[in-house]
Amino acid sequence: MKRRNRVERETTETKIVLDLVIDGSGTGTISTGLPFMEHMLNLFCRHGRFDLRLDATGDIEVDTHHLVEDLGICLGRALKEALGGKEGIERYGFSVVPMDETLVTAAVDLSGRSWLHYGVGLPPGAVGGIDGEMFREFWQAFVNEGRLSLHLVLNHGSNKHHIIEATFKAAARAIAGAASRLEGLDGVLSTKGELE
Repeated sequence: MKRRNRVERETTETKIVLDLVIDGSGTGTISTGLPFMEHMLNLFCRHGRFDLRLDATGDIEVDTHHLVEDLGICLGRALKEALGGKEGIERYGFSVVPMDETLVTAAVDLSGRSWLHYGVGLPPGAVGGIDGEMFREFWQAFVNEGRLSLHLVLNHGSNKHHIIEATFKAAARAIAGAASRLEGLDGVLSTKGELE
């Protein structure tokens, strides 16, 4: 049975409907009004082999902050709910992704505890109309709602597009590894008996 979840969120600033399938084929049908964010989320789907249907609008004429952060909230919430009690999963995932001059490391623990280490120093400025600082906001919202520990580290790199893209790819691959099923595991991979 495929692990999936639907999240709907509407505020005075954004409206988001999101359907996530963890055990997918890597297909994204994504509309946000932010083409660069759509590109990053499509990469996330492809490299994590997640299926994602996403329709989102927001007050991007004011700023991209509200929509980018709320996308992280909804995606994190969908992941958490789709994983259920996390029985039989690997729990930990790790990935190192190169992109030309850039190298990014991601490590994940689906522990039930929220933590973000964001060691991704971006050069100043925007990418695709989105301020670089907004990507940290996205990941912070994602881990807060997803109840997971995520460490993202830029080993080296200089091109903002390459850095952000490698970050999304590395995170997706690490999350997919952590969410994968561990054959023969009875319950969760914790001596506590739960991952909450």
